[in-house]
Amino acid sequence: MPIDSSPSPLASIQPSGVAPDISVVIPVYHERENLHELVARVGQALQTTPWSFELICVDDGSRDGSPQILAELAAVHAWLRPVVLARNYGQSTALQAGFERARGRYIVTLDGDLQNDPLDIPAMIERLETDPSVDMISGWRHQRQDKALSRRLPSLLANRLISWATNVRLHDYGCALKAYRREIIERIHLYGELHRFIPSLAREVGARIEEMPVRHHPRTRGQSKYGIDRTFRVILDLVLIVFFLRYRQRPLHAFGGLGLWLLVPGGLILLYLATVKLMGEDIGGRPLLVVGVMAVLMGAQLIVAGLTGELLIRIYHEGSGRPQYHTRDLPGSATGDRRT
Repeated sequence: MPIDSSPSPLASIQPSGVAPDISVVIPVYHERENLHELVARVGQALQTTPWSFELICVDDGSRDGSPQILAELAAVHAWLRPVVLARNYGQSTALQAGFERARGRYIVTLDGDLQNDPLDIPAMIERLETDPSVDMISGWRHQRQDKALSRRLPSLLANRLISWATNVRLHDYGCALKAYRREIIERIHLYGELHRFIPSLAREVGARIEEMPVRHHPRTRGQSKYGIDRTFRVILDLVLIVFFLRYRQRPLHAFGGLGLWLLVPGGLILLYLATVKLMGEDIGGRPLLVVGVMAVLMGAQLIVAGLTGELLIRIYHEGSGRPQYHTRDLPGSATGDRRT
């Protein structure tokens, strides 16, 4: 089976044939030592189930021979579909590449380091199959096997911070093992490093999320790709995601609100100085004059930025045809408004 290396649109990259029930998407970066066992474990976990499946391994620009190993494994396993990116783009882009090629009714993600256990996948799919009120299952590594404090402590702090800031309360945002209904994945788009916030993005498009305890194994081969610097990137990305979730549809409220906090005090300061000037006092050397002028100018600029954002969001929705809302079927109905 040839390796797919072209970032083509979804409609042009799906192969012909019957779509599987489950698409397993795994981003891979310098994991050659784990690939044989990884593919074998996924096969063992799903081949005995009643569901058909495909495994999409997205190599994110590895230089350790991972693409060659994936090509060899694909020649043996018809359900393995390797994808090779031209360079290292990051985990979010690798996941997006896999999502665009996934054909299953359910989409499952996990890491390629063998710390997630594919044997947990059938229970997740069974939960989605039996409960239509659940759209996403997020794994919870309740007995995490990472011993290094440099990984456990930042993860604990990040989970609490993200849950508080986004109001999507999960024990374990960092667990890569997650299962989704296809329509949820079709509604979101990953870029930058937003893979950490998929539950928040899914909730924003209407997903109902449930957590499930999953197994976790210590890493035995290869090296972790995460360091303490990841904590600082999470904080910066959190600022982005909070703005995205709260103000994407109303940017004027964000920029304009801050602008008014500057414009009103600045205007009052200038009004006071104008009164003082009319009374005959010199105000040219007062620092308060500079403060008032700067506050008014900055406030006006922020309000203009908010108005520009309002125009852009309207162009985004009306020009590209992107929906402002999503609907779901009535309970018990066979069909419904499936606008996405």
